[in-house]
Amino acid sequence: MGTDLHRMQLPREVVVGNNTLDQISTICKRLGFSKSALIVMGPKTMEIAGRKVMDILTDTGLQVDHLVVTSCNIKDIVFVEDKIAELKPQVVLGIGGGTKIDVAKISASHKETPFISVPTTASHDGIASPLVSLKGLDKPYSLMAQSPMAIVADTNIIINSSYRFTASGCADVISKLTSVRDWKLAHEVKDEYYGEYAANLASMSARLMVKNAGLLKTNIEEGLRVLLEALISCGVAMSIAGSSRPCSGSEHLFGHALDQIVPKPALHGEQCGVGTIMMARLHNINWRQIRDTLKLADAPTTAEQLGIEPDLIIEALLRAAEIRPDRYTILDERALTSDQAKALAKTTGVI
Repeated sequence: MGTDLHRMQLPREVVVGNNTLDQISTICKRLGFSKSALIVMGPKTMEIAGRKVMDILTDTGLQVDHLVVTSCNIKDIVFVEDKIAELKPQVVLGIGGGTKIDVAKISASHKETPFISVPTTASHDGIASPLVSLKGLDKPYSLMAQSPMAIVADTNIIINSSYRFTASGCADVISKLTSVRDWKLAHEVKDEYYGEYAANLASMSARLMVKNAGLLKTNIEEGLRVLLEALISCGVAMSIAGSSRPCSGSEHLFGHALDQIVPKPALHGEQCGVGTIMMARLHNINWRQIRDTLKLADAPTTAEQLGIEPDLIIEALLRAAEIRPDRYTILDERALTSDQAKALAKTTGVI
């Protein structure tokens, strides 16, 4: 690495548990935000948690403004950025699933304003990472923004979200089993920077999820805590690595390829989970255990469960390596032919 500057931004406060929303004004005050806040949320998340946060912060004397956004495209980001420039809030809060948090995160980052993440689902590691997924760019993958200054995850609210989101979050964590291997491979073949600490943090989160996947259905409260801690650890791993490398490899490229070609894609974590089964086979690691863990968590393991046609799975396998030519993975190493891609999907039971 030589003398390259390696900057790590890490969350200062992480609060996970029952009724943690009640702590929001205390957390804001502790971080020095006692004057003004801008809340970015969706129409649904406004009802689920947004109004409550607005009330709590207003009651403690903050000037609170809010914006309702519906997606994470350039138009939404410009809209939020203009508001931040006009209102100059001390802090921006993103309340919602992935999209609303991403809009808040990148807009705040562009305007050099601190950001607090308030997830209402546990569907992927974006709730804690410094990266965002943008719609409508020529690149389907994530961009660097900033790490949340605080993460406030209220399990009461997340428990009431559709279980499908939780299973998707579990699959996203499990996908680190292959992404870390892809990163190590890039280090060995391309001499790419590889951070052992960040890699270990990501793979430990995945192993913990494999061990506790059954809890998600039997003891949702406890299972959800494990999942949230794992998702947050993955976000921290990316902050430490300074890129999405520890948490996004060939399985994510497969998921991004599906996003490009499928008329109605499944959830991000669901697609990456199915990708992980196949990439694990290419890496010669225990793909059956990964498949069985996903089944245990009620996450999809087949094209049919994703609601995606088998031929699109094969096409995505062939296109995945082209999504990020700069990112070396097992797909570059193996360079699948159409027949090999089909055989891989068949052997692993995906199609």
